[in-house]
Amino acid sequence: MSKLRARLLGVLVLLTGFLSAVGAQPAAADGLPDSLWFDAPAAATLTVDKGRFLDGLGREVVLRGYNVSGETKLEENSGLPFASVADAKRSATALRALGGGNSVRFLLSWAHAEPVRGQVDSAYLAAVTDQIRAFLDAGIRVYPDFHQDLYSRYLFNSGSWYTGDGAPKWAVDAGNYPSESCGICIFWGQNITQNGAVKQAQYDFWHNAYGVQDAFLTTAQATMTYVRQHLTTAQFAGLVGFDPFNEPYAGTYDSGQTSRTWERDLLWPFYVKFRARMDAAGWQDKPAFVEANLFWNSNIDSQKQEGGLLDAGTLGPRYVFNTHFYDQKAISGILMWGNAADGQYATDFGTVRDRASAAGTTAIVSEFGHPLSGTVSGKAPTVDKAMYQALDSRLPGATWWTKPASSGPVLSGNQWQWDIYSGRHHELMNGNAGKVLTSGDAWNDEDLSAVRLDDSGTAVLRQDARLLDRLYPSATSGSTVAFTYEDRSRDGSTTLTWNPVPASLPHVSQLVGSGQYGLLLWRSGGGSAPTELHLPASFPTASTTVVSDLGATISPPAYTTTTPIAVAPEPGGTGSRRLLLTAPDSGTLHYALVTNGATAPTADLLSAARSELSSWAASTIN
Repeated sequence: MSKLRARLLGVLVLLTGFLSAVGAQPAAADGLPDSLWFDAPAAATLTVDKGRFLDGLGREVVLRGYNVSGETKLEENSGLPFASVADAKRSATALRALGGGNSVRFLLSWAHAEPVRGQVDSAYLAAVTDQIRAFLDAGIRVYPDFHQDLYSRYLFNSGSWYTGDGAPKWAVDAGNYPSESCGICIFWGQNITQNGAVKQAQYDFWHNAYGVQDAFLTTAQATMTYVRQHLTTAQFAGLVGFDPFNEPYAGTYDSGQTSRTWERDLLWPFYVKFRARMDAAGWQDKPAFVEANLFWNSNIDSQKQEGGLLDAGTLGPRYVFNTHFYDQKAISGILMWGNAADGQYATDFGTVRDRASAAGTTAIVSEFGHPLSGTVSGKAPTVDKAMYQALDSRLPGATWWTKPASSGPVLSGNQWQWDIYSGRHHELMNGNAGKVLTSGDAWNDEDLSAVRLDDSGTAVLRQDARLLDRLYPSATSGSTVAFTYEDRSRDGSTTLTWNPVPASLPHVSQLVGSGQYGLLLWRSGGGSAPTELHLPASFPTASTTVVSDLGATISPPAYTTTTPIAVAPEPGGTGSRRLLLTAPDSGTLHYALVTNGATAPTADLLSAARSELSSWAASTIN
């Protein structure tokens, strides 16, 4: 053993000598590979309590991951995210190991679930369930979503510039809608408010014309029942809820109706009905992830509409406030000329936090992202970094260190999207054999997938791994006080550093150097299960340094119940890893700085950094 290593081990013993055992626990749990005692199915069950996601051990959970996937919106794989279960497994492993995700929003197709009115396609439900199972078995939590865009592809003719997804052909045939026409539409989304066929079909759904809403609810219940019955108890525990309807919009408003009264009188009653169907299908202990009016948080004033389920009262634990956010100004290429910057979306995501808090529940941003090709794709590195920054904290990096107590809860979110077939599609647009789409997402010229397959069939990232595979608190034993993560992701050859360690903490700054770092502050909750942070692949154990009130260590050891700072694989056998911080006390403020900066910090530097952080935490957190 080198003298340096011996010295550092001595420092670790010195700094952690106060530790006491947290009680005997079984070494492993039955179930997924790499599971530990606190990963049991009962512990994995997610509920909502006091504005937080909680697991079965009372830990505060953050869901991070991707939408799986826009392939569901296409016909080439019959409305399934994947061509095979093998592809689903390959995608799930890559999502965990490369993308750092612990959850997916899993898209379903009403058109394929009920291709004939009143007849649910059990073969489709079986295939869907098999593909969901691939993610659950990789240790990834899942919430399904009955997806629609522009109501249905069957509203569009074979030569159209655009297409939709969602409702089956019989539902469109029932409406006898006018020929689709968007007029002068540069973006596909303009069809939502300009295409008469789309507007009328949406209107009819919300008014249950021709009984289409009733039919949808019946199919949704049958789908949920089938999925529950064909998963094991342990697998079903990994289903965290259900997203009833993607991006709801009225179509048109009745005379005297506003966006707010539409939410109150039509959208919310639909969610109450869907909630009842969840209960009848055996999902009574799982929340509905309900979305507000699509335009409630638009960042273009002319598109923004009052909403946010303001008249639904206290949503409580049976509902999650679910929203999307895209920077429409940046996507327009006109309304935002430059790149995003530090704190760009702090206010937008702060509004999401505040709305969920006022509604008495937690929030999730189930779609966010930015195009990766086209004229505005150069903004993607900064736009996406700013969105992740806003999920982590409601503060810009420039002020985080001076007032961390205002950081707010860490938001859950799922980036759009994770499509391993990106750039390799074979989609007949609107059934037109003369219009075969292969590039991007193969849907309305979109290109947002963070992943693709290379020529050998291996999943590779299309965005900077430092941006996507992030340090984040996946389960906090107690309550989060503040969190930040400086990913040092790149915009071309430029490293983006929006939250440098301040000069007032010189030893912490020296320890971090030019490396990535995250800092979590939390109050312990008295549980024996550890706090977990996902460790990105850029944090190999040998290069990871942790400085905490619990101790300080270089290359944290393997987890035991008496080791306060440790590493372990994440359950599922994907090779992803987690940092485990054990603090079995209650009500105590703890902190942990995690960095891959200095490769061989001295014992004196570790001690000095720890002293600085302790003083800083005591002075900034009341």
